[in-house]
Amino acid sequence: MNKAIEIHERLLQKFGEPIWRNPLPPLDELVSTILSQSTNDNNRDKAFDALRARFPSWEAVRDANESEVIATIRPAGLANQKGPRIQNILQRITEIRGELSLDFLKDSSPEDALNWLVQFKGVGPKTASIVLLFSLGKPAFPVDTHVNRLSGRLGLRPEKMNAVQAHDYLAAQFPPETYYAAHLNLIRLGREICKARKPLCLKCPLQDICVYYAENPE
Repeated sequence: MNKAIEIHERLLQKFGEPIWRNPLPPLDELVSTILSQSTNDNNRDKAFDALRARFPSWEAVRDANESEVIATIRPAGLANQKGPRIQNILQRITEIRGELSLDFLKDSSPEDALNWLVQFKGVGPKTASIVLLFSLGKPAFPVDTHVNRLSGRLGLRPEKMNAVQAHDYLAAQFPPETYYAAHLNLIRLGREICKARKPLCLKCPLQDICVYYAENPE
C-alpha cells in the first residue's frame, strides 16, 4: 500500500473523519489565513472577529486608516506586518478585478486559482492552498508547520525539502479525495502526539512506519 494512503487510513481509524468549521467565503478565508500566520487558531479568530465587528465591509477595511486596522487585529500578533499586508491585498484585488471578491476563482482550475492568489505579497502556497481547499472546494494540500514536520519525520518527503516544495510533492503522494481529511488529521496528530519538542511516540498509531521513531526509539 502507498505509504501516504496507509497514513491517511490509520489516522481515520484513530481520529475519524475530521470536520473543520463552516467554510468562509474565499475573501474572508484569505484574510483569516493571513491572520493565522505565526499564531494559534484562537488568536486568529479573535482578530478576525474583531475586524468584522469593527468594519462593516472589506471595502471599509481596505480604505481605513492603517493604524486602526493594526490596532483591531492586535490579538493575532505581528499586527504591524499583517495589517498593511491585508490592506495592500484588498487594494490590489480591487485594482485588478474592479471589485472586492474572489468568487470568480470558483470557475478557475486549481492551478490557475493558486497562481492567481500567490501573486500577492504575503500569500504563499500554504495560504493559497487553504483558500482553495476549504473555501473553494478545490483539490489542494496545504503544508503548514505541523504537516511539514510530520511529513519529514514519517519519511513522506525528502529530508531537506522545504515547505514550499513540499506542497506539490505531498499533493502527489495523497489522492485528491483524501486531501481534506489527511491535512486536518495530520495537524491533529502534530498537536496532540507528534509534538515539535517532545513527540509522544509510544501513543502514535504510525510508530511502526515512522522513520523518526526508527532512528530514535524510546
